[in-house]
Amino acid sequence: MQLRPLFSLLGSPVRHGSRIIPALSLVCATALLGANTAPVAQTEPINITVTGLRSSKGLVRACLTPNAKAFPNCDGKGAMELAVPAAATVTLSFPNVAPGRYAIAVLHDENSNGKADRALLMMPKEGFGFSRDAKVFMGPPKFKDAAFDVNHVPVRQVIKMRYML
Repeated sequence: MQLRPLFSLLGSPVRHGSRIIPALSLVCATALLGANTAPVAQTEPINITVTGLRSSKGLVRACLTPNAKAFPNCDGKGAMELAVPAAATVTLSFPNVAPGRYAIAVLHDENSNGKADRALLMMPKEGFGFSRDAKVFMGPPKFKDAAFDVNHVPVRQVIKMRYML
C-alpha cells in the first residue's frame, strides 16, 4: 500500500516537509503494515511410540514434565499426562508443547488401577520406560538422562517397555 494517498488526509505540514514527517510516516507505516503484532510462541507435538508391551491388558500411561524434581512421578507444575489402551505397540501424542527441556515416563498399568504396582523390595510388577530409552539401575533414571529438547521441530521418541517381573 502506498502512503501518498494518506498525505492528503494528514494536511500540508506532512506534504511540505515539516519535521514531523519522519515520525508520522513511521507511525502510519507501522500501523498499516501490522508491525505492532506480538510474536506468538511456536509449539510442537511430541509423538511417542511405546514398544515391547507384554500384553494388551490395561492402559499405557505417559507423563511429560519439564520439571526435574517432578520426574518420574509427574508431580508439579507443567506436567502433562496421557492414558491410552494397551496394545502390541502404542502411539501417544502430546500436542502443542512449548519449547523447553522435557522428560517422559511411561507405565503399563496392566490392571488399570492408576498406580505403579510393586512387589518384594519395591520392584515394579508392571512395565515402565523413559524417554531417550534411559536405562535404570537401582531406581529410575535421573531427569538429565531422560531429558530432551523441544525446539521448533516436531519431536519423536521411541520408548521400549521394560519389565522386572
